[in-house]
Amino acid sequence: MNGPAARSPRRFLLLTAVAAAALAADYATKELALAAFEPGESMRVVGELLRFTLVFNTGAAFSMGQGVPWLFFIIAVGVVVYILFMARKLGSASWTVALGLILGGALGNLVDRAFRPPAPLHGAVVDWIQVPNFPVFNIADSCICVGGAFAVLLAFRGINLDGTRESDNRAEEAPADEDGAAAQAKGAERPADEAGGGPQTAADPKEGTGRGEGAVAPDSGAEPDGTDRAGTRRDEGGRSA
Repeated sequence: MNGPAARSPRRFLLLTAVAAAALAADYATKELALAAFEPGESMRVVGELLRFTLVFNTGAAFSMGQGVPWLFFIIAVGVVVYILFMARKLGSASWTVALGLILGGALGNLVDRAFRPPAPLHGAVVDWIQVPNFPVFNIADSCICVGGAFAVLLAFRGINLDGTRESDNRAEEAPADEDGAAAQAKGAERPADEAGGGPQTAADPKEGTGRGEGAVAPDSGAEPDGTDRAGTRRDEGGRSA
């Protein structure tokens, strides 16, 4: 089977694999950062282009929106539920990878908010990657951004979740619209024919007249009052009157 029913389980497996890989990479690197650095400690990696700096973020991605962790916990749960709901429509491998990255990133930060200090469901997210002129972030944030950018690109190119393209859908709708217009035109012609009584046939003047009273046989030469063309009246026996 190569239809949508056959593709859906494979796409869901791909979605799960991508999300699991993103979640595992995020969790492992956070644990390494916690083991290697003290809060606020920084280490230069590539000059001033890349530093490892351990911070705890109670806000949104990239250390934004501090102080309301419960709000971002609810948002993250909503994102996860929405992606899992849309997974049944997936037919595009590209969309599957994009949503898998977003799902894995959302789960990575969701785990921090749910289980890390200072309190359950109010935990701080571990951020540890720093580049110039940019907030400190983590692997989960990167996955969310890459997946989101990929999704925007797919939408811009007109690729749907099921793998179809908007141009293909419009091409399929055009013949259907033409067929509908033709059917309406035929439907409009039928009442016009019915209103005119259908095609009329002209009477043939050569056809004989009726055989009712007063009818004259073509070869009799008799007038309707019983006289012949010479004006002689004949009786029933054929004798001249």
